[in-house]
Amino acid sequence: MTKYIRRAAALCAVLLLGLLVNATRVQVFQARAYDDNPANRRPTIARYGQPRGDILVGGRPVTGSKDSGEQLRYERTYTDGPLYAPVTGFASQVYGTAFLENSEDDTLSGTDPLLSPFPLWNDATRARNPGGKVVTTLNPAAQRAAYKGLGSRRGAVAAIEPATGRILALVSTPSYDPGELSGTGTAVAHAWKRLNGAVDKPMLNRAIRVTYPPGSTFKVVTAAAALEAGVVTDVDTSTTSPDPYRLPGSTTRLTNEADGCENASLRYAFEWSCNTVFAKLGVDVGLRDMTRTTADFGFNDRGLRIPFSVAPSNFDTALDKAQLALSSIGQFNTRATPLQMAMISSAVADGGYVTSPYLVEKTTTRGGRTVQATSPRTLHQAMNPVTAARMRELMTDVVTEGTGTNAAIPGATVGGKTGTAQHGIDNHGLPYAWFISWAQADGAMEPAVAVAVVVEDAAADRGDISGGGDAAPIAKAVMKAVLGF
Repeated sequence: MTKYIRRAAALCAVLLLGLLVNATRVQVFQARAYDDNPANRRPTIARYGQPRGDILVGGRPVTGSKDSGEQLRYERTYTDGPLYAPVTGFASQVYGTAFLENSEDDTLSGTDPLLSPFPLWNDATRARNPGGKVVTTLNPAAQRAAYKGLGSRRGAVAAIEPATGRILALVSTPSYDPGELSGTGTAVAHAWKRLNGAVDKPMLNRAIRVTYPPGSTFKVVTAAAALEAGVVTDVDTSTTSPDPYRLPGSTTRLTNEADGCENASLRYAFEWSCNTVFAKLGVDVGLRDMTRTTADFGFNDRGLRIPFSVAPSNFDTALDKAQLALSSIGQFNTRATPLQMAMISSAVADGGYVTSPYLVEKTTTRGGRTVQATSPRTLHQAMNPVTAARMRELMTDVVTEGTGTNAAIPGATVGGKTGTAQHGIDNHGLPYAWFISWAQADGAMEPAVAVAVVVEDAAADRGDISGGGDAAPIAKAVMKAVLGF
């Protein structure tokens, strides 16, 4: 009898060991596969089982959470949703996340192990931390000024602090309320279909995800390249620039909207945006030096993140001379995001250095303990400080006596460049109006802000009037908001 008892006990021990091994296999080695299985709703229920962390602007939350009483309990809410949508994005139980709600999801949802003082303990207990906070770099007054300035027009604004790269404003219009996508009801599906089907594309972030022909604002880059390459050594010396200018290897003749462009100096050509001068300068600089300069300013960079991705701005690296001439005045295939053009203006203001733009100052726990902080980082030196000083002088002239007088601010030095980019079949579409600028308060040690504005549906009678008339007042309002004027 004892023999059978021992055998039964041994069998029970083997079965118990098998159960333990299987439990270990399921709970340790296969846990990730079960967690990620689409049929497993427990992670989703847990994700929405607690309030989401907040995104802060100017020290105040622009997001929140409300208890819906449903299985996916907490829904996302937004304060001034359309104003901040290009930054916050949306957090939807049905359609996922976008922009900061996506790139900072680990912090906001509480899954980032750094939120816990004892992350290993959380792994063992499978506990979830309270959602953390994301502190943005935005200046709320600048954001509101940009949004109000664009109004009902399609366009975008990007503003940067030159010395650090902190993004002070990021606006895209028309916009939408991301709160419409919170929840699981039929209204959410209807809102998603309506927003995605809208002709004016309110969910498209024009500030970072759309590239436009930059038109004459690109002449900042061409002028810097000419000075860096030694093609121009004196901004007040006449250039050898015929008017009209025949594009090399073609019969096409380039003309100007302004008078007095024939053999104009760089200063005059920059103030009045002479196409012929800058097209020829681009050819004289040459493709190699032009592509190197544009790369140093940030063109063709596919890795830029702020922390979400930014569409790469384009300057072709294989061009014939006629194409190079057109590319050098911001036409042909040259395209840039508003953020890229703000980076160009920022580089001029900051002594030639291109600082990496960023949108998140820091992330914290719900109680306020800093988890991660962002430090300023230089991407490139686009030009030497002497060239940058000359470019600041040229941009200042545009505002004091050129095409950008609408951006002048009493009590501050303002530099700018207007631009109009033609588009559509045979250039019959309404031109895009551009203005890029920077501002430094009188008595301040350094410029406080660099801005780029693009208005898609601007009405213009001639070249740069559009940028000066449509976009410059918006840039002025943003700069005044940052300066506190």
